[in-house]
Amino acid sequence: MNVPIGLVQEAVGGVPAETFTSPEALRPLKDFDPGLDEVDRRLKNGEPQYGDYISHWYDDYDAGTRGGQNWAAPDLDDKSWKAVQIPGRFQELGISDIPNLTWFRKEITLPETLPQGTARVYLGQVEKMDTTFVNGREVGASSWVENPRIYLVPNGVLKPGRNVIAIRLFKVKPGRGFLGKREELHLELGDGTVIPLAGGWKGKISVDARPPHPLPIGLENNPTMPGILYNGMLAPIVPLAITGAIWYQGESNAERAYQYRKLLPAMIADWRNLFDQGDFPFYIAGLPFYKHRSDVPTDDSWAEARETQALTVKTVPNTCLAVTIDTGNADDVHPIDKKEVGDRLGLCALGEHYGRAIPHQSPTFSYMERIPGGLRLHFDHADEGLVVKGDKLGEFSVAGDDRKWYWANARLEGNTVIVSSSSVPEPKAVRYAWQANPEATLFSGAGLPTVPFRTDDWPGITEGRR
Repeated sequence: MNVPIGLVQEAVGGVPAETFTSPEALRPLKDFDPGLDEVDRRLKNGEPQYGDYISHWYDDYDAGTRGGQNWAAPDLDDKSWKAVQIPGRFQELGISDIPNLTWFRKEITLPETLPQGTARVYLGQVEKMDTTFVNGREVGASSWVENPRIYLVPNGVLKPGRNVIAIRLFKVKPGRGFLGKREELHLELGDGTVIPLAGGWKGKISVDARPPHPLPIGLENNPTMPGILYNGMLAPIVPLAITGAIWYQGESNAERAYQYRKLLPAMIADWRNLFDQGDFPFYIAGLPFYKHRSDVPTDDSWAEARETQALTVKTVPNTCLAVTIDTGNADDVHPIDKKEVGDRLGLCALGEHYGRAIPHQSPTFSYMERIPGGLRLHFDHADEGLVVKGDKLGEFSVAGDDRKWYWANARLEGNTVIVSSSSVPEPKAVRYAWQANPEATLFSGAGLPTVPFRTDDWPGITEGRR
């Protein structure tokens, strides 16, 4: 629009939508009462405001940090600790397979002259959460299992001669812990020199957390408490004149996608109430493709999360969905291609807010009609017609009264799609792009991908999850 703008980025990776929703807006939903009650209890006790549950749990139960203890300290007397092999299942410690909190320590000797440059600790993938220390200094922590640990060691932390690496590991699944290969566990000095870390360590149990020992409500170390980011990041910037909001989120609520149906609209209303500027534009980036493609029709939480995003746009005024099903990365929840996402959100703004007469909405399923041996699907917003982007039209599946899904043959006929399957003589329902990483090739002639959809209202896999 050739007008200077400002962007306020209120972003924290890996957080669920309830963290950006006020407690007052969450209470009527009822689903978040246990977490809200826990927040209230911690506040009344004057406890640290971490924003996650597991840090409080550590304060309550971790023998390595309670009562003035510091099991990460380089001068700790660990002669009574048991020898243990990493990676491994830690049977040497005599602990239950799950769940437990255990500390590990390892001494390494470095040369008298340390090379210049940044050193890094590599641990590979870890289940579930590690907190890693070098010479008593915390250098990193993560609860994202699929994320290989690479922690930077600040200058001055490593010393010539004796150094101590300590790891606090909270393990919640059988046979897990350090999941990488032996060579993945190492210290890399600034000049690229590799110090192996696999092999002999010392270990000590901090908490054997088998029932009935209490566990934290959440097992993440990023902000997960309901209302925590609303209070910490949104409320402090009000009053502020804004034009609209962009929401790129849903991954952390995908396993509770059915619950997200009421949470996301409640959050939008909450933001509009907070800024007190009416129903300002709220534009949603749909979830991209992710994970590896299923060869058979399947139920999928990501598909249900996309459905929730589309339902929200259908029912909440002054909203728009930027479909991103053709962008993504099967192995990375953070796809690189953000330009396409930004362009489509820009189309939402130009078409919805600024009134430009341009195609800005993706083709959206409208209704179906039964035809002999198949179904005919009709669409809204098929600007410049429907086209196939790729070698074939996909990915459609059909089911009959038995609710068993089979891949469908699909073909374009004008601005409709005809689907059928020899395995389903009398199809009653159809789904399109219904998995985390579908072969979604139906586009408008204007270049926008079709909104993934289903025509059935059969219970999904996330219904009832809290």
